[in-house]
Amino acid sequence: MIDLTVAQIADIVGGELVDISAEDAAALHVTGTVEFDSRKVTSGGLFLALPGARADGHEHAASAVEAGAVAVLAARPVGVPAIVVKPDPKVAGSGAGVLEHDTDGSGAAVLAALAKLAAAVAAELVAGGLTIVGVTGSSGKTSTKDLLAAVLAPLGEVVAPPGSFNNELGHPWTVLRATASTDYLILELSARHLGNIAALAAIAPPTIGVVLNVGTAHLGEFGSRDAIAKTKSELPQAVPRSGVVVLNADDPAVAAMAEVTAARVVRVSRQHHADVWAGPVTLDELARPQFALHAGDAAVDVTLAVHGDHQVGNALCAAAVALECGATLQQVATALADAGPVSGHRMRVSTRADGVTIIDDAYNANPDSMRAGLQALAWISAAGGADPAGKRRSWAVLGEMAELGDDAISEHDRIGRLAVRLDVSRLIVVGTGRSMSAMHQGAVMEGSWAVAAADADAALAVLRAELQPGDVVLVKASNAAGLGALADSLADSAVEGRGRS
Repeated sequence: MIDLTVAQIADIVGGELVDISAEDAAALHVTGTVEFDSRKVTSGGLFLALPGARADGHEHAASAVEAGAVAVLAARPVGVPAIVVKPDPKVAGSGAGVLEHDTDGSGAAVLAALAKLAAAVAAELVAGGLTIVGVTGSSGKTSTKDLLAAVLAPLGEVVAPPGSFNNELGHPWTVLRATASTDYLILELSARHLGNIAALAAIAPPTIGVVLNVGTAHLGEFGSRDAIAKTKSELPQAVPRSGVVVLNADDPAVAAMAEVTAARVVRVSRQHHADVWAGPVTLDELARPQFALHAGDAAVDVTLAVHGDHQVGNALCAAAVALECGATLQQVATALADAGPVSGHRMRVSTRADGVTIIDDAYNANPDSMRAGLQALAWISAAGGADPAGKRRSWAVLGEMAELGDDAISEHDRIGRLAVRLDVSRLIVVGTGRSMSAMHQGAVMEGSWAVAAADADAALAVLRAELQPGDVVLVKASNAAGLGALADSLADSAVEGRGRS
């Protein structure tokens, strides 16, 4: 974060100085990071006291100061130097996600203060030349964020969120990682309700906005795909006339967003000529895409280091942003070739000593990304389209796709049937409840051998008993299903990205 005194921060957020004098507050500078986990506080930092599932951050304020925090941003006095913002009991318990455990409005108050602080910092950094790149979409945000960080790195200092820090906590927290030396700030913007993306964009207005797709993630929250599209369109609407909006022209709902932005539009496509487009796409034996990247009259061959045909669209969007920022086509191609998976449990492909290949995509799942994962599994198990006689045995270990609302049963049924149609050898359906029963039943009705496992431990027991050398295993679910630990156990001693010998 930029250097600010405790007094300056209190003024920005409208907070009261408690257990610290005005003189000391004016002399003490926050020179470290802003953290909401007291275990990660470093010298000169600012600690956020937020209520959580297991503990209230206010109870850890003293330990945060002992660890080096200059002050605490809190909703009540905590016995150590603090900036206290007044909670509003009317909003207590009204939120989801970060505010799920906000029983007294303290969490909402601290988050509102955090947003004000991030907005002030972002405004100062933009005035100094910072370029903010905002990314949204129903799927692929985190993968694209990682690709963006890779293609922009040759052009200057980049700050990007670790993992999926894309909500009302992670978004401003990421903004505050930027400093005066940061050239590019990459932000993911997610939503559960109409207006969420607009609110995040208001904190750090993007210079460049990227919309990847409009799918069915969070369908239960929004009610319809049209509502999802309307919410995603809040990002291009937030980009000023002087900025740029990158749109995936292959998605009609995204392409239509060109009508709602005042910014210049750059279209990307893998189906037809556009401002930035891909020539014929081929996949290697580990489903890594290869294609010609076209921009204007120039073209360069690209080989991606990430896995799955769906990554082509993500790479095109990242390439378009880098080109707008001054990169050459060759710089983009070189960066993409070196940009392997960064964020955990997202299409990480590794091969064990016994030849078992693990496709770890256990962090997130919706119908679109589940289909992409299964298609990658089918491709890799077929050894990149080799003779069917040499096909490797494939396993799909699938957990629940969350937040699908009334469509949950039908969508899980479809995924179970798709696994069969893609000739997946073994399907393990992990979890109980109607959705997972629907996935299992769909596979059985389609004619598959399928196992219903009550939890990740039961699924792991099946795999350990029945996996054979050379098998290919996809592990995929929404994060709440907890299959990440299963994927880690399977991939122990594996080498990432290695092909079969």
